[in-house]
Amino acid sequence: MNQTQTSGYSRRLLFKTMGGIGAGATFLSLFGDRAFAALSAGASQDTANQIFQAAVIAEDLATTFYYNGLTGPVIMDPALAGPGGSATSNTGNVPNVDYVRAALNQEIEHANLLRAVGNLGTGYQSDPVQTFYFPAATFSSLNTFIQTLEALENAFIGAYLNAIREFASLASRSGERGVPDGPYGGPYSAAQLEYFAEVAASILGVECEHRVLGSVILNANQPNNLYFESTDGLTSVYHGAGSAVAALGPFLSSANGSPYSLAAAVQGAATVGLPSAGAPPAY
Repeated sequence: MNQTQTSGYSRRLLFKTMGGIGAGATFLSLFGDRAFAALSAGASQDTANQIFQAAVIAEDLATTFYYNGLTGPVIMDPALAGPGGSATSNTGNVPNVDYVRAALNQEIEHANLLRAVGNLGTGYQSDPVQTFYFPAATFSSLNTFIQTLEALENAFIGAYLNAIREFASLASRSGERGVPDGPYGGPYSAAQLEYFAEVAASILGVECEHRVLGSVILNANQPNNLYFESTDGLTSVYHGAGSAVAALGPFLSSANGSPYSLAAAVQGAATVGLPSAGAPPAY
């Protein structure tokens, strides 16, 4: 979604809430229909389980990315572990390395939760994508690593923003909140779908932290440089040219670079990952 579309949607809600009938109606006549047309494209086709599946792929991609950052040449940059250093033998910037170590385990926990609520299997072995592709320079240059981190995290943030809206929309169409809950895998009650929106929001917040901490590693003057997070141009999670699945497509193609194994990343996390606190939202 572009800036105009985002502003149109936000202001539509603002005018409705504050009662700005005159100015709001004028604004909506110019931008509102286009905004909602973009929001409905692709998103209206997404099911809850397709959203989960796309999110699991994204979390697996992030897991593979962070693991190889911790075990590749980039870890020896002075801003990370320093020359000759590693994720667990750090002669450089300990907090910066710990940011990445924690991010690795956080992405794994996100995937575990999404896999459970979507009934997508009991472990990463059942996930639809087991190999991801990155250009070789991704893990050899700190600048390239952080640029990739920013691109990925912005896409994840956009995907979860869309997921929150889509779960809310599905909940509104699923009938009364008093309908009994369905099993993992669905069909879901309105209350379950509302809970999934909360889960998506709880994960989104951590992805925002990752984006900012990437800038901290580069010693940016203002890592927290946004008033609001954005959809990063995404209009849906699973279906459509503006979907998160389409945005992550290059990392699923061998034409993009060298192959990196999800299994190696998940298994290796036991050695280089760093635990964090907290639990999923209670249902």
